[in-house]
Amino acid sequence: MREMGLRSKVGKKYKATTNSNHNLPVAENLLNREFASSAPNEKWVSDITYVPTDEGWLYLAGILDLHDKVLVGWAMDDNMRKELCIGALTQAILRRGHPTGVLLHSDRGSQYCSTAYQAMLIKHGFTCSMSRKGNCWDNAPMESFWGKLKQEWLCDKRFKTRQDAKAAIFVYIETFYNRQRLHAGLGYEIPAFAAVEAPVGLRPPSASTA
Repeated sequence: MREMGLRSKVGKKYKATTNSNHNLPVAENLLNREFASSAPNEKWVSDITYVPTDEGWLYLAGILDLHDKVLVGWAMDDNMRKELCIGALTQAILRRGHPTGVLLHSDRGSQYCSTAYQAMLIKHGFTCSMSRKGNCWDNAPMESFWGKLKQEWLCDKRFKTRQDAKAAIFVYIETFYNRQRLHAGLGYEIPAFAAVEAPVGLRPPSASTA
């Protein structure tokens, strides 16, 4: 790399978005770092991150399927209230054809522990799992995705508006990551190609046009 004048991108450090100082019920760590998955819609992981803009922070909630590594649901807003996580979950449920029996893992944030969010999990037959307090390794695949987003796509960009940041994040998720990026955890396949019977909204182009 030195001989070719190449330098690696180094991600910036961000403050934690988890507020676990609440009195809401907390689920057990049922995922227990068992990140391998034998089928789509068996295990999902979720989290919130944020991106700086000249207008203020843009918050992003995402949900990743551990089987095919597709980011199946996401939502963005200027705050990280429970509606942000509910929006990401709603999208994931719709795009994956209303699956049931999903093990959905998150941190202990108040958004994920909220009555409204938990009621949505119960309604769709999901099982809730939560990381141990202050342990980011319990949600390592989601943390890894945030690292890819920020290091590969956002680290050298400055956004004037939240809308500019939203546009860049949309391109990364829907155009690059889900449909073009080779993933080491899939044997260097593309997430959307690895998805079994992916819904129309996530089907990749044919191999001849990819």
